[in-house]
Amino acid sequence: MPELNREEIERYMKTVMGADTRILNLKLLGESEDADIKAYGYGSPLQIDYECNGKQHRAVLHTISPGPFGHEHMSDRAQMLLWDHKTFNSLPRHVRSIDAGAFRRSGNAVSLGDAEEFFILTDYAEGRCYVEDVTRMRDDGRLTDLDATRADALCDYLVEIHRVKRDSPDLYARRIRELIGHSECIMGLIDSYPTARNPAAVALLMTIEKQCVEWRWRIKDRVHRLCQVHGDFHPWNILFREGIDFFLLDRSRGEWGEPADDVTSLTMNYLFFSLQRSGKLDGNFESLFRGFWERYLAKSGDQEMLQVAAPFFAFRGLVMAHPIWYPNLTEDVRQKLFNFMQSVLSEQAFNPDEVNRYCEV
Repeated sequence: MPELNREEIERYMKTVMGADTRILNLKLLGESEDADIKAYGYGSPLQIDYECNGKQHRAVLHTISPGPFGHEHMSDRAQMLLWDHKTFNSLPRHVRSIDAGAFRRSGNAVSLGDAEEFFILTDYAEGRCYVEDVTRMRDDGRLTDLDATRADALCDYLVEIHRVKRDSPDLYARRIRELIGHSECIMGLIDSYPTARNPAAVALLMTIEKQCVEWRWRIKDRVHRLCQVHGDFHPWNILFREGIDFFLLDRSRGEWGEPADDVTSLTMNYLFFSLQRSGKLDGNFESLFRGFWERYLAKSGDQEMLQVAAPFFAFRGLVMAHPIWYPNLTEDVRQKLFNFMQSVLSEQAFNPDEVNRYCEV
């Protein structure tokens, strides 16, 4: 956290209220003595007495402390404060929000009060999307040496980043909760399925949702598993240049999570493209799928992943079976994806050798 000081807060107030603004007093809200700014903590409201245009005024600077209940990430706290600024002033009798701002690493404060939308600017990465390789392998059943070494490189990368652990039980529980209930994840996907006048589809999705809720209670306390993740590790987010040199795009939903999220995301795509070709996991894709799981489990030593992977497979399966995302998928492939989801959710642990049985049940 940057250290705050009186001079910087006054400079910020001048940009918002006018150049002649002068701070008269700072103190923690509710305290009687002048505040020691070095003791100011995020989450402690700071009362600002100031003079502007010859008149005295009073304001309160609010921040939010990092913590559980959806406050772990800076983006969480920014979302809440920006929402406050936009909505306080639209409700009759509500205290007015003067501005929304942010502190830079240097401690400088910048105004965001007029912000409407946000953006990021990134480097451009040269390369070919890994989905081109996967699509080629669907249409040509051969497995080249490069196909195998690229899969090994991706596996080794995940093993390496997953070694970085974090001790934050509340955050692990949150990530499992978000897997089930987040609008981008299982329940959000289920709600977006076009199920009008189709009781069978509703019943199927309801069954999967109930199974996933049961899985949340089964795995949410495995907090020792929290580690560094990508969060959306699929072939569209991987760019290969020459050989095994690759870059990643669009890391999603936080930097810490469950390692099974990354492993299931990629290996589910090997199954998905194999189902499109032959209706089962076979040939080059079976080699990649089995090899990836064997290599990851051996190098990471994480046999426990087999006991937590099921709801993450369900998440990816719901994406792939979705008629909005994949409208041209055959009904046979769509049904086998649902068979796979229900089967893995019904097992105590995932078995990479039983994939075709899962798809046929």
